[in-house]
Amino acid sequence: MPHTEFYEVDVPIHDTTNPARRGVHVFTGVADSPAAALRRAHEVYDAALSAHTAGREIPSRQQDSWGARGLRPGWRLEWPAATAGLWHETTRSDFAL
Repeated sequence: MPHTEFYEVDVPIHDTTNPARRGVHVFTGVADSPAAALRRAHEVYDAALSAHTAGREIPSRQQDSWGARGLRPGWRLEWPAATAGLWHETTRSDFAL
């Protein structure tokens, strides 16, 4: 059985109507490698987008802990620039206020 850990996948995004508006969409879940984490993030995003486009409810978090929430219509994810690595819990004090 492969060793699994909790991963974070960060995908740059931009507003298609105003490309100067940019951000990062973050996915988290269990995987056995960064490549597997990236694949799962893309799969759950595709499922969420497909459901949204069809007027259905976005699927909830799946058994392997991956899910896609916060879908932003009109924003494009830049999958070739996505990064995946082990997730490290952050706290509010980790960010400059």
